[in-house]
Amino acid sequence: MRRHYDMVHGLHFAALTGTIHEEKVCHLKASFANQRNFFKHVNTASEDSVKVSFVVSEMIAKASRPFTEGQFLKECMINSCEIICPEKKMLFEGISLSANTVDSRITESADDVQQQLIAAAKNFEAYSISLDESTGVTDTAYCAIFIRGVDTNFNVFEELLDMLPMTGMTKSQDIFQELEACVDRCGLPWDKLISVATDGAPAMCSQKAGVVGLLKDKRNRLSLSGPFAAIHCIVHQEALCAKNIQLKEVMDVVVKTVNFIRARGLNHRQFVSFLANLEMEYGELLYHIEVRWLSRGKVLQRFFALRQEIALFMAMKDRDVPGLCEPTFLSDLAFLTDVTQHLNALNSELQGSKQLITVMLDRIKSFRCKLTLWASQLTGGNMAHFSALKSLSAVDLQCLKDYADMLTRLRDNFEHHFQEIMALEPHFALFATPFTVDVQSVPEEVQMELLDLQCDTILKQKYADLGVPDFYKSVPREKFPILVCRAARILVMFGSTYICEQFFSTMKINKTALRSRLTDENLKATL
Repeated sequence: MRRHYDMVHGLHFAALTGTIHEEKVCHLKASFANQRNFFKHVNTASEDSVKVSFVVSEMIAKASRPFTEGQFLKECMINSCEIICPEKKMLFEGISLSANTVDSRITESADDVQQQLIAAAKNFEAYSISLDESTGVTDTAYCAIFIRGVDTNFNVFEELLDMLPMTGMTKSQDIFQELEACVDRCGLPWDKLISVATDGAPAMCSQKAGVVGLLKDKRNRLSLSGPFAAIHCIVHQEALCAKNIQLKEVMDVVVKTVNFIRARGLNHRQFVSFLANLEMEYGELLYHIEVRWLSRGKVLQRFFALRQEIALFMAMKDRDVPGLCEPTFLSDLAFLTDVTQHLNALNSELQGSKQLITVMLDRIKSFRCKLTLWASQLTGGNMAHFSALKSLSAVDLQCLKDYADMLTRLRDNFEHHFQEIMALEPHFALFATPFTVDVQSVPEEVQMELLDLQCDTILKQKYADLGVPDFYKSVPREKFPILVCRAARILVMFGSTYICEQFFSTMKINKTALRSRLTDENLKATL
C-alpha cells in the first residue's frame, strides 16, 4: 500500500510539475510576444512620425512658408489632440518639426525628385529646354532651366532641371557655360536636344554671340546634324505686338488721371467714398504697370466704365479732364479698351504650362484672321466685336477707318514677329492633322508611313477618340518609326518661357526681404 501510494503521489507530483512548467512556458511566450508587439508598435509609431514630418514639410514648402512654422504646426496639433484624443498625445509629441528637420526633409524630397527626373531622362526620346534669367531680392541673378522630355511610351515630363545662382556676370557666355555644365551633369545627350525657348533678349537669342548661337556652335563641334529650333517665347512676342497700338495721347491722360486719384491718400479715400455713394459696381481704380502686360487692359476697362464718375470727381477737385468730354478722345479710349481686351484674352490663352506649341500657334493664326475680319468690319461701320466702341452714341466714320488701319498694321506686326515659327508650320501640320495633310507636302522619307497611317481605319478612329497627343501612344512604333520620332520632337517643344516666369514669381514669394537669409540650396530645394 505504501509503495502504491508513493507511486501515485509521484505521478501526481510529476503531472503537477509538468503543468507548472507548461504554464511557465506559456507565460514566457506571452511575455515575449508582448515585448515583440511593443517594439513593433514603437517602430510603427516611429515610422508614422517620420512620414508625418515629411508630409508637413512638403506642405510648408508648397505653401511658401518659413521652415520655423513647423514647430508652430506641431503645437497646434498637440493642443488639438489634447481636446479630441488625449490618449494619442504622445504620438504627436514624437513628431519632429524643428526648423532644421523641416530643412532636411525638404532637401531630401528635392534630391529624390531630382534623382527620379535624371533616371527618367535616360529613356527620353527627345527633350527641349526653356531658359530664362532673373534677379532675386538679394541682387543675385538666377538662371532657371526647365526641361520637357518624352519617353518611349510617350509620357511627357515637364520639370525644373536646375536653378543656377550666378554671382558674377550674366553675359551669354556665362549663361551658356552654366547650361552646358547642367546638361552634362545630368547625363543628357546633346543629340536629343530638339529646341530651346528663350525670352528674346539679345544675350539669349542672338545667332552669333547669344546662348542660341553658342548652342549651335556646340552642336557643330559635336557634328550633330539633327533638327534644332530656337523658339522666341510666343507670349512675349504677342506682348511686343500689343505695344504697337499705343494711342499715346489716350494712355497719357488715363495714367495721369489714375495717378492723381490713387497716389494721394486723401484723393483715393474721397474717390472710393464718392463711388460708394453712387452705388457703382466698380469701387476702385487700378494702377497700370508696364511690366505686367495684362494690366493695361484692366486699367482701361475700369477707366472707361467709370469715365463719367471720374469726370465729375476731377471737376470737384478743379482738375478737369477735357478729353472726357470730347467725342474723338472717347472713341479712341473705347477702341483702345476693346482691342486691348482682345489682346489680353489671347495672352491669357497662351499662358499655362504643358501647352502644345501647335495649339499656341493655332491661336496666333486665329487672332491674325480676326484682325483681318475686324479691320474689314470697321471700315464698313460694323462695330459688332467692339462693345465699348459700340456703346458710344456716335462714332465718326473716319475714326473707324483709322482704327481699321491700326488693326491692319497690327496684323502685319504679327506676321513679322512670328515668321520664324511659321516656317515650322508644315512639320506641325503633320503632327496635328496626320490624316488630312497632303502626302506630297511632307518629306519623302515619311510619305510611305503617312500613306499607311491614313489608310488605317482603326488608327483613324483612335485619332478621333483620343486626339493629340494621346493618339501617338497607340501608334505602333515598329510600323511607323519615322512618324513617331517626328511626333516626339514636336511634342517636347516649349512654345514659351511662361513656366520660367511662373517659377520666378514663386521664387520671389519664397525669398523676400523678410526671408533674405534663405540660402540658395534651400531655395532651390523648396522650389
